[in-house]
Amino acid sequence: MFTGIIEEIGKIQDMKKGGSSVVLSVQASEIMCDIHSGDSIAVNGVCLTVTSYSVNSFSADVMHETLNRSSLGNLRAGSPVNLERAMPANGRFGGHIVSGHIDGTGTVSDIRKDDNAVWYTIKTSPPVLRYIIEKGSVAIDGISLTVAKTDKSSFCVSVIPYTASLTTLSNRRIGDSVNIENDCIGKYVGHLMGNKFQDSNITSGFLMEHGF
Repeated sequence: MFTGIIEEIGKIQDMKKGGSSVVLSVQASEIMCDIHSGDSIAVNGVCLTVTSYSVNSFSADVMHETLNRSSLGNLRAGSPVNLERAMPANGRFGGHIVSGHIDGTGTVSDIRKDDNAVWYTIKTSPPVLRYIIEKGSVAIDGISLTVAKTDKSSFCVSVIPYTASLTTLSNRRIGDSVNIENDCIGKYVGHLMGNKFQDSNITSGFLMEHGF
């Protein structure tokens, strides 16, 4: 489990491509002070397992499903990536609950400065937009952000300079692909509201009847 508070920006050192998978090597510094084989590290929001490490880098296997669901396949040697270690049991939730399981990707369709903030507009698919609500939480490339507004095909976030400077958002350009993870609580509630559990009696009609 992660919080969406990026610890540092790492750099892709190497990508060894197999038939349909990749072994990713990431150069880092801050997170290397406490790293072990088997640890979970979010790389641009994607939860990966450390398979080996050295003084200043670690490696992780990226399976076919992960490449299909995320933008990791677009990375190359030298690409900057957001890094966050799994939250310790005594840690703080500085952002929101982030699982590291990407729901889909989006495309940066507009970047606009607004005084000391920068607005990013992300165009994405209806299944992803379904769980994105105004003032709700969303993780973009692993960064915990608040949704400023939405429409039928996209959503916007307003980012302060501090967040942009400490993450890869400052490197994003129009047309770039980003990883999106919806708020997991919203997904579970949506699943229940859709009455997908056959043994569940909780429906939208039931909630309305009882004053919700």
